[in-house]
Amino acid sequence: MTAPVAPEADWEKAPGLLDGAKELTLGPEECDLAYWFTSVAQGTLRDRGATGHHADALTPDFLKNPGPLREALVLEFGFRALAEELATRLLGHYVSRAPGIPEMEFYATQLIDEARHARVFRQHLVDLGVPQKTLLAEIDAMARDYRARVLDPVVDFTLDIVRDQGDFAGGVAVFAIIIEGVLAPAAELSERKWTPLSPATGEISRGTAIDEIRHLTVASTILRDHVRAHPEYEPRLLEILRSGVRLWDEIPDREFVIHREELFQQGMHAHADLIGDYEVWPGVKLLDTTAEQRYDMAEQWTDEMAEVRMAYMGLPLGVLSSEGGA
Repeated sequence: MTAPVAPEADWEKAPGLLDGAKELTLGPEECDLAYWFTSVAQGTLRDRGATGHHADALTPDFLKNPGPLREALVLEFGFRALAEELATRLLGHYVSRAPGIPEMEFYATQLIDEARHARVFRQHLVDLGVPQKTLLAEIDAMARDYRARVLDPVVDFTLDIVRDQGDFAGGVAVFAIIIEGVLAPAAELSERKWTPLSPATGEISRGTAIDEIRHLTVASTILRDHVRAHPEYEPRLLEILRSGVRLWDEIPDREFVIHREELFQQGMHAHADLIGDYEVWPGVKLLDTTAEQRYDMAEQWTDEMAEVRMAYMGLPLGVLSSEGGA
């Protein structure tokens, strides 16, 4: 008898990333290896394990031809593939530092999740016409500046806390609240904007978003329970979060995101017939948005998610503001 798939991991029933991250409550005891094998491997990934999308969800031919829309997607998925690869390597330290079996099993599954994300992003580039033989070299070349200026500082910051200082809870905070807390809304935007243009791209983004709900909510529970059990740790946690906010204020993530959103802006109007009246968020048509508006909405989603998750953990929201981090 096949075990039932948890609703939040079911392809048809799972909420969107923003709603799920704000409304669901999950802990490491629930999201163990058994959960991953049944609800994720046999639920979320059913018929989508190899590529991240169903065989019937195709990549349209126009995305395989040179142009701003293809360039935007290659940059977006190339950067995300590298980020997920680095996240996978970081998570090995979380597995080794986990204080108990539930945490160890959960982070072992998250490590696999992030490795899978990196793989499906890379393979989608092959679908877009990037040669398999030169794929890794092309990603390294296109993302060299992004890695040096955005990713490497974040990796170094995280390694200092979880590996060098051996602070597991601090590492959980950095990964979930700072790294994924900032990047998750951009992933939500990716799913929304590509869905009317490319079924394959939309499904890849949908599948990774379902995983991110679990990552964010379980990490929040780990931190909530840790602070409850060790209230003396809260000042240390808040200082880590302040330092993380300062770091994000310093790195030039916006210029990279805006560049590819401007390319998307150029390309989407050439395919306005496909997009039609599709709303990227309630009441707003995708065709009526600008690159800056989409970026700003992702920023707003970041704030909304932070407000809910920080309240759930019993932590002051102000620590995540630029003023609070100063």
